[in-house]
Amino acid sequence: MQKGRSGRGGGRPGRQGHRDRPDDGFEQRIVELSRVTRVMAGGKRMRFRALVVLGNRQGQVGVGLAKGADVSLAVSKATAKARRALINVPLKNETIPHVITVKYKSANVLLKPAPKGTGIIAGGPVRAVLELAGVPNVVSKILGSSNKVNNVRAVLKAFNLLKLRA
Repeated sequence: MQKGRSGRGGGRPGRQGHRDRPDDGFEQRIVELSRVTRVMAGGKRMRFRALVVLGNRQGQVGVGLAKGADVSLAVSKATAKARRALINVPLKNETIPHVITVKYKSANVLLKPAPKGTGIIAGGPVRAVLELAGVPNVVSKILGSSNKVNNVRAVLKAFNLLKLRA
């Protein structure tokens, strides 16, 4: 009789298959990387904060915000969070179904449907979310705060509030 759990999926969860993970069609984009400092008794502790948007350009998008001791750790943690928080974006005739204005904290984001051939008219972090979500034609405007984290979260809130009319 064999000791341990070899061959039965034992051991630490989530450790297998990291090196040869197949490409699942998701693309990631780092929207913001910042160095954050915490003052401790012995001095300042530096960490990195990453805001990552993950999408498959076919109506699924997620966002993750995480901190880590170095940049790669922060990005990988944020990507894992984004993968767990994927949402579906309702599309109608290659655009969003209706006009929507969403307020998240101090960030206001306006999203308007656009005819075919318009493309994505959006700035900075909102453009990243719309591109990775796979919305081909849309007009947007950031109103209020220029905070990238809050603007990205406002767009995701807008996606959750979009409804396909029958």
